[in-house]
Amino acid sequence: MLNLFYSPEALKKQLDSGHNFIICCSEAAPVAFASYSDIESGIYKLQKLYTLPDQQGKGIGRYMLAYILNELKLKNGTAMRLNVNRHNHVAISFYQKTGFKYLKDEDIDIGNGYFMNDYVLQKEIG
Repeated sequence: MLNLFYSPEALKKQLDSGHNFIICCSEAAPVAFASYSDIESGIYKLQKLYTLPDQQGKGIGRYMLAYILNELKLKNGTAMRLNVNRHNHVAISFYQKTGFKYLKDEDIDIGNGYFMNDYVLQKEIG
């Protein structure tokens, strides 16, 4: 799965297809990153939001999410969606606390017998 989404070739393909990446640093060291892209008129998808385990709980994820939502508001975005693994209770709780609501279940075949079993969540921008 790492090679599927994070190899240099995969990251270049994501950039070429319109994904916007941001990196958050603390004392010049990267501690978190995120990416987002538009998926339909006014609706954007948070593709990734990861914070190093020893940096979690410090407000970095909230800061990055607020930054992205502000950028989307400037682009007249109306909503942000994301996928989160149904068993990732920490992430689900984080997103719910930041205003995301359940939209639907989604099972994505990523090949070689692997499936991503996700919830799709959405937050209105405004």
